[in-house]
Amino acid sequence: MIEVVSEARCISCDICVRVCPADVFDAVPGAAPLIARQDACQTCFLCELYCPTDALYVDPNGDGPTNVAESEIETLGLFGSYARAMGWKRGQPGGADLDPTFYIRTAMGENRS
Repeated sequence: MIEVVSEARCISCDICVRVCPADVFDAVPGAAPLIARQDACQTCFLCELYCPTDALYVDPNGDGPTNVAESEIETLGLFGSYARAMGWKRGQPGGADLDPTFYIRTAMGENRS
């Protein structure tokens, strides 16, 4: 479940708002998006994966809000951890082949990478 949008890291690009299939976020002009419908989060990690500044943290085991502090996520090095686990590196393409859904998309003829 989405837990944190870092005000310090966010550049207000709203990519997370656009990629979220569950419409969890509300865009806020000139500010970090608001987690408006946290209970709708599907823990798909798309927001965390596509964030260009690693400003989001999705708790892989969260079934409900945990109220984890941004400072704790920073200290533990968890911002961007899903992207790193998938082999993505900021500013570099690649890693999509490590995403389990890559194989599903390839089998369906939807591989566009």
